[in-house]
Amino acid sequence: MKGIELSEKFYNECGAPMIKNEFPELEGVIAVGLVGAGSECFGFDDDISRDHDFEPGFCMFIPGEDVIDSRTEFRLERAYAKLPKTFEGFERLKINPVGGNRHGVIRTADFYEAKTGSTTGEMTVAQWLSIPETYLSEATNGKVFRDDYGWFSAIREKLLNMPDDVRYKKLAGNLLLMAQAGQYNYSRCLSHGETAAAQLAAGEFVNNALAAAFRLNKKYMPFYKWSFRALSQLEKLSEFATPLEILLTTGNTPELAVRKQGIIDEICLAVIEELKAQNLTESKNADIASHAYSVNERVKDPSLRNEHILTAV
Repeated sequence: MKGIELSEKFYNECGAPMIKNEFPELEGVIAVGLVGAGSECFGFDDDISRDHDFEPGFCMFIPGEDVIDSRTEFRLERAYAKLPKTFEGFERLKINPVGGNRHGVIRTADFYEAKTGSTTGEMTVAQWLSIPETYLSEATNGKVFRDDYGWFSAIREKLLNMPDDVRYKKLAGNLLLMAQAGQYNYSRCLSHGETAAAQLAAGEFVNNALAAAFRLNKKYMPFYKWSFRALSQLEKLSEFATPLEILLTTGNTPELAVRKQGIIDEICLAVIEELKAQNLTESKNADIASHAYSVNERVKDPSLRNEHILTAV
């Protein structure tokens, strides 16, 4: 059973009755789900990842003290701590009765501020540009089981929709770095006999191709150790997973170098075709750098558009 399934079942069988019986007046203001840090929130948990921070648990996101005061918050946390210590064969973790855990009672504003710096989901362009997308992925992953109040989900929806100008600026930077690292520097480093530098160039290409794929899917790339698993689940460009892995995990002998350069060129071509399908480029060139500048021209805010093309990456 995956962590999200375990969490939802634990909530339905133990948490929901607890809230209904002990805090009926709060039923309409508590959002419940499993969201945040941890492989289980992404659906990536397995037997190996369960060696730490894995348990039957759920999050109860509550509004500010004008709705639920600190005393009620404490009582709710105590009631959560008293739920069954084992469920479906899994033991619950020890929890601090005043919070501080990944699960239990969490103020909605505190959760979003910790992930994004904003308590409401409203952010300036500068804020959007400065937030690591791993945090945005943690703020919007998992599953919300219920949210009668609607506040938690409303903020979540804002964060799921990165402004187009920001996405285009970031995408343009990724495309230019793909060109520099893959279409230019990889083979150039090998020409100098610098195989280590060539492998760094391949890695830089992979990192930016991954980022470009997520941006073209309007998704946030999670923490790097889950990026390939998440890539394989994307609607578009998921076929990149195996070719990109080859670039990272093979050497740079003359034969392999020819193969790897071919992979780089094929990936660039696939990205260009997707850019055209989404009407994000007007360039006709095979050089992906030209498409980077074309995407940059899609940025409507002149001050952001005129910033250096790599300013967002």
